[in-house]
Amino acid sequence: MTRSLAPELLQLIAARFKVLAEPARLGILDALRGGELTVTDLVDATDMGQANVSKHLSLLHAHGFVKRRKAGTFSYYAVADRGVFKLCDVMCGHLEAEATARRKLALAR
Repeated sequence: MTRSLAPELLQLIAARFKVLAEPARLGILDALRGGELTVTDLVDATDMGQANVSKHLSLLHAHGFVKRRKAGTFSYYAVADRGVFKLCDVMCGHLEAEATARRKLALAR
């Protein structure tokens, strides 16, 4: 028997996936894979402007994807739940398999 999810839970899941649907935010998370970084570090790592990085960090923080640590005048950001990389790895695996299948089809023609 399959368990159905409550509508409220579906809304929360959809909201979290919506946050991950933005390539810039995925780029920020990817930059944070190696450890905590400042906004300046993230600007350098992502080639985005400071205001843009800050806007995306705010949303990622609000949804629990990143955590913030203040030290003096600096704020350091890190991934709050490394489980998000499992989602990315699953998707990358599916995309790689799909690309391989498409290449095989193209070569067969």
